[in-house]
Amino acid sequence: MSIGHILVVDDEDEIRNLLRDVLEDEGYTISSAADAVEARASIAERRPDLILLDIWMPGLDGLGLLREWHEHGQLVWPVIMMSGHGTVETAVEATRLGAFDFIEKPISLDKLLLLIEHALDNRRLAQENAALKRGKIDPRDLLGDSEYMQGLREQARKIASHDAWVLISGEPGTGKQALARYIHRHSPRRHFPFVDTGGSAVSGRQNAAVELFGAEEGGRIRYGLLEQANGGTLFIAEAADMDERTQMQLISALESQSFFRVGGNEPIRVDVRVIAATRKDLEAEVRAGNFREDLFYHLSVVPVHIEPLREHPEDIPILLAHYLKTAHKVEGLARRELTIGARNLLRHHHWPGNVRELKNLVQRLLILGSGDVIDELEVQQALGLALVNEAEADSTPALVSLNLDLPLREARDEFERRYLLAQLKNVDGSVTELSRCTGMERTNLYRKLRSLGIQVGERSSGTGS
Repeated sequence: MSIGHILVVDDEDEIRNLLRDVLEDEGYTISSAADAVEARASIAERRPDLILLDIWMPGLDGLGLLREWHEHGQLVWPVIMMSGHGTVETAVEATRLGAFDFIEKPISLDKLLLLIEHALDNRRLAQENAALKRGKIDPRDLLGDSEYMQGLREQARKIASHDAWVLISGEPGTGKQALARYIHRHSPRRHFPFVDTGGSAVSGRQNAAVELFGAEEGGRIRYGLLEQANGGTLFIAEAADMDERTQMQLISALESQSFFRVGGNEPIRVDVRVIAATRKDLEAEVRAGNFREDLFYHLSVVPVHIEPLREHPEDIPILLAHYLKTAHKVEGLARRELTIGARNLLRHHHWPGNVRELKNLVQRLLILGSGDVIDELEVQQALGLALVNEAEADSTPALVSLNLDLPLREARDEFERRYLLAQLKNVDGSVTELSRCTGMERTNLYRKLRSLGIQVGERSSGTGS
């Protein structure tokens, strides 16, 4: 598999042929152009990962072409300038216009290969840093030492070695994107981009086609997410949210590995691996007529389900320690430690929002709290399980703090769980009294308690039960 696509722009046939031979031997795929006109045509046909650009060419020279890309906001690839007559002023101007570096002719092939490697690594690092700042990725994903997490990572590495499409299912916040990134990083496609649709590009918005497939207008090209992912992995964040038209367009593009940009007349060929995620039952969506059957079977070649955090609670201490440390080192929040009581409380929390909820809770505790220690009462208040303060304990209950990122059903379940836990405590664990004060019939109440993961002891039945 190619490790990158490079466009060589030089008016000398000998230089173009030499660079093609050398770079193809190194594992790159190569396109070439003799002037600015051919360079524009090549870029329109296929988005390069890097461009080698000669300065002195007939017609529009290299600096002029670089300036054109810079002014049109199209400099989305690293550019290495080449020249046998370079000056300091020329190099400074090329750098100002966005060139990554400058190499003199006759070209040292060892130096050029090193420059290309550095430019591509720098581009990947910049993309990862940008995603990290936006909160899209965690520097250490798929954390956990439980038998379950070890098995999940082993399964992911096996999947990564093949190129089949993957469908990841699981509750919100379980780490579906983290698993997709893990598979990508361990796959032969790891040198190419991991592009996340983020949900917006597939949600049926008016410009969804432009975001996915790009556009051409007035000689300018906007590269869509599919083209940006060429050679790498396209992650569809929530497959079930795709409207029917987007599903149809996407299955056509992915089956043929080609598509047309909006406003374009020439087919664009791509080679991408698709990893999709869903919180819904896609088979049920197919039966309900909400999801195309052919797209479902394409996406679910390798299905993977991520268990909720409550099913492997032994990983909670590791996650807490990691996010406490990360929030301090990366975000500059105060360093605080959890007491044993606080840790035990969090260890037995239901976590309806899973790892995402845990991370958000840690941030909330560090932002709103004070002191070096986080005790059990502070955690209870953050979870909405405690009263505001002891002075108001007889009269004023705390506002329930919910994770507003949760879908309505999960948020409702969490509210009901906290409500019933508080009421159960008030009636000293008696299910009979709980039934009376909540107005719920006992059979329905037992069913609700079980569905919410609330354990009741022997005396919960109360007297007369």
